[in-house]
Formats: sequence, C-alpha cells, structure tokens
Amino acid sequence: MLTKTRTQELAPGVGKTTPMTMIQALRSALDVMMARDGNVVVFGQDVGYFGGVFRVTEGLQAKYGASRCFDAPISEGGIVGAAVGMAAYGLRPVVEIQFADYFYPASDQIVSEAARLRHRSAGDFSAPMTIRMPCGGGIYGGQTHSQSPEALFTHVCGLRTVMPSNPYDAKGLLIASIENDDPVIFLEPKRLYHGLFDGHHDRPVVPWFSHPSGEVPEGYYTVPLESAAVVRPGREVTVLAYGTMVWVAKAAAHESGVDAEVIDLRSIWPLDLEAIVASVRKTGRCVVVHEATRTSGFGAELVALVQEHCFWHLEAPVERVAGWDTPYPHAQEWAYFPGPERVGAALKRAMGR
Repeated sequence: MLTKTRTQELAPGVGKTTPMTMIQALRSALDVMMARDGNVVVFGQDVGYFGGVFRVTEGLQAKYGASRCFDAPISEGGIVGAAVGMAAYGLRPVVEIQFADYFYPASDQIVSEAARLRHRSAGDFSAPMTIRMPCGGGIYGGQTHSQSPEALFTHVCGLRTVMPSNPYDAKGLLIASIENDDPVIFLEPKRLYHGLFDGHHDRPVVPWFSHPSGEVPEGYYTVPLESAAVVRPGREVTVLAYGTMVWVAKAAAHESGVDAEVIDLRSIWPLDLEAIVASVRKTGRCVVVHEATRTSGFGAELVALVQEHCFWHLEAPVERVAGWDTPYPHAQEWAYFPGPERVGAALKRAMGR
C-alpha cells in the first residue's frame, strides 16, 4: 500500500505546548487517549504498577485504575493473543513488548491472528490494537536487547509499522495508531528516549540538529500514518531514514558538506512513496540509511522502489548504509551503528567525490 503525503492534524484548541522527551510524549499520548476513550486499555510486562521498564506508562494505573492499565505474565504470545481477542470485541488495547527482541514468541499471534483477522473474517472483525516495542541499540544491551526487526513486520500484509524520530511525532503517531482500525507495530528507538542527541555517542550536543527533546502540545493531536516529512531540505542527494538514523543523517549532511535532503519516513509501511519519488527526482541521487542488518533489511525495498520509480532521473547508483550482517556486537556497539562518518562517505560517493 503506497499513499500520498498528508500533513499533521491538530485538534481545535489543542492547548499549550511543553518540552517533552520521547518517553514523556508517549506517556502523554496514552494519557490523552485513555481519557478520551474508555475502550483504550494498556498492559504488558511491568506496565501497570511499575510503569514499564522505561517508565513510559508511569502513573497511568494510579490515574485510570488496574482494570485499564495492568501487568501481564511473562508471555508475549499470551499478551498479544489476549489483545487480539480484546480488539475483536470492541476494545482498543495498547500492549508493550518490553524489548522488540522479545516479540518472537508472539509472532504467530501477530502474523496469523492480528494481521489477518479482518481478511479471514471478510470484514466482520478487525484488530484495532497497537503493539509498542522499544527497538534498536544504544544502551549496551547486547544481542537480546538491541535488535531492529522492522523489516519482518513490513513483510506481513495487514500490519502497519511506525517508527518516530522525535517527541512531537511520537505522540501524534501513537494517537493515530490507537485510533486506527488495523493492528499497528509501534517501534520506539531507545537512543531517542531521554532527550537530545547529536548523531554521536561521545561528544556534546550541537544545536543545529539536536531536537529529539522538543515542544509538544499537551492535548490531543495526530500525525497521520503513511506520511513522511522532509526534515532537512536539500538539492544534491536524498537521504531516506527513520528513527535514530534521521539524526545521524542530518549530522552527516552537515559534516560532509553535501547539500542533502533528509526524509524521515515515520510510517515505514504503508509508505509515503509520493514524497520519496518527488525528492529523488529533484536531486537525482539517493542514500538509504537504517540501523538494522543490511541483508534483506527494509533498505532493500526502498532501493527497489527508487529504482522502479526514479530510474531515468538517477545520476548515480543508490547507496545503502546499514548495520553489519552479524549478530549484534555488545563490545563494538557504536562501530555497528551507521554513524555520520559512514553516512557522509556514502553521500560523497553518491556525488562522485
């Protein structure tokens, strides 16, 4: 499913804004939706009393009660299976898989039940549920706390896959996901959870592109699914990225001196193909960046789409920068990530420099 670019939707009288980290913005989204819709329930491992391992759900049980924000057993298959049943009978569950690495035991429920319910029931039932998953590295979590499995979900017909890069989008996209009538995989980059980020792990924040902590409306608003955003205009190269890599791409553009246009996909699938095509046809060059393993990563799909729709406009081969084809390395975590140097080198190759 490929759709047109749409702008964000703000409710009238949305209210004042306040500085929020991504964690605070996600909590605000859940708070807003639980207040607006009594059918919204939130649950998962340590989600209730403890407030989640990253504290995204902190305070929600005290405010809305243990029947609407509650803890679940250590059984990802049970969590998602229960959510499918709830969604089929009128609730709008928002479940948390503690780390994206843990979703595999629930894969049968996600793929065989949630994603296919609307089609196998000929539209009699649907699964309006949101599955939140902290993803990616940056916390020295090693192989079992650092994966970026977004490509696996984009391969499943019937699922929507979302990954925000900043607090404003995180809140608006989460509200839009909860309101959507299809199951949504909502991936949250852990490196962006707690505030400002400069593209590097070992040096101070630089004002020209550090903004993962920003002004967020306190009330209800949505950022429509299926809509990409141009976060850095440019004329020479188009960079396609999402999540943490949006900030790495902006850093690379600044440091390399290449006038790159950076597109934040936001909704990985369905995809805003129109925004991608318009940018690549303008620049004539493209670099795709993602943190996940390179082979069979979602970047391969992006490269194929660019080739199909922009072939006669391309002035250089499409470049791809990604994680290594290896189990996640704990000791070499920051070498594994595509950094500004690797992305900058790809930008220069695309320019023939």
